[in-house]
Amino acid sequence: MEIITKKRMMLFTGTIHPALGHEIADCLSIPVSESELRRFASGEIYFRAEESVRGADVFVVQTHYEPVNEALMEQLIMIDAMKRASAKRITAVVPYYGYSRQDHKALSREPISAKLVADLLSTAGADRVVSVDLHSGQIQGYFDSPFDHLTALPILSNHFKDELGLHGDDLVVVAPDAGRIKTSEKLREYLHADLAFLYKRRSRHEAHKIEEMAVVGEVEGRPCVIVDDMIDTASTISAGVHVLAEMGAGPIFVGATHGLFSGKARQLLEEAPIEQVVVTNTLPIPEERQFDKLRVLSIAPLIASGLRAVFEDSSVSEIFGGANQV
Repeated sequence: MEIITKKRMMLFTGTIHPALGHEIADCLSIPVSESELRRFASGEIYFRAEESVRGADVFVVQTHYEPVNEALMEQLIMIDAMKRASAKRITAVVPYYGYSRQDHKALSREPISAKLVADLLSTAGADRVVSVDLHSGQIQGYFDSPFDHLTALPILSNHFKDELGLHGDDLVVVAPDAGRIKTSEKLREYLHADLAFLYKRRSRHEAHKIEEMAVVGEVEGRPCVIVDDMIDTASTISAGVHVLAEMGAGPIFVGATHGLFSGKARQLLEEAPIEQVVVTNTLPIPEERQFDKLRVLSIAPLIASGLRAVFEDSSVSEIFGGANQV
């Protein structure tokens, strides 16, 4: 007996950022699959797919955002349900990877929480993981299964170049620290710009505290774009912008993939001499964290292109011309 089966793509989304899941589904021209996802009175999570996933290529979309532990647990439970329902392949789609900054031990007796998250996803049953602009590329090595790393740089660069007219030799792309020089170099190539970076020395014992910061590069009288993977408390970005302004830099723009905007981030960014802050919607941004200088770009078309490539078993890196490697 010979049976020819058709591949079937299904997409499920958690409760943390369902708008992004629906955007991705729209870009793929498929519906978000029906499911029941709720809490018991005790706070435990219940999930059930309301249609068969047997033999399907299933994508479980969940960004690890507030409350991050519930977001992660939701995704793990959804993946486990798919595995037990005989899905052919399960891909965990994680636009923002939780605990990504805890990717190594800086002090003794610390955990490597990013590795723990990787183990949890793999144990739950994820056959593949797709994420966007990891804080550290080494996180990919925490998985024994395939990991597709997407980057928002094409989206950010198109906005700076086409909508803001920022490109050419006069423009300076500024790396916020030495660890972001490679990313900044890629954006510099997109925009045909010059490169500078901010030297900073962080406190080893106090989170988010910067003890020293200086500019390496020529920025006086030139428009600058600071690019980072995320903006959390905005203390680093704010300090960097003020240093650039003191050095006589021209209009200053900020770009990042993930906009967390924790604590006093909104106030710091509003008060800093910034023309525009550009992020993508890998995370939901509550109204109280939005401000006039903020511009949010949709990451959905880029993620949808990556998922389509995974489903069709074609190259993901070709979408970015290899620029997604970190």
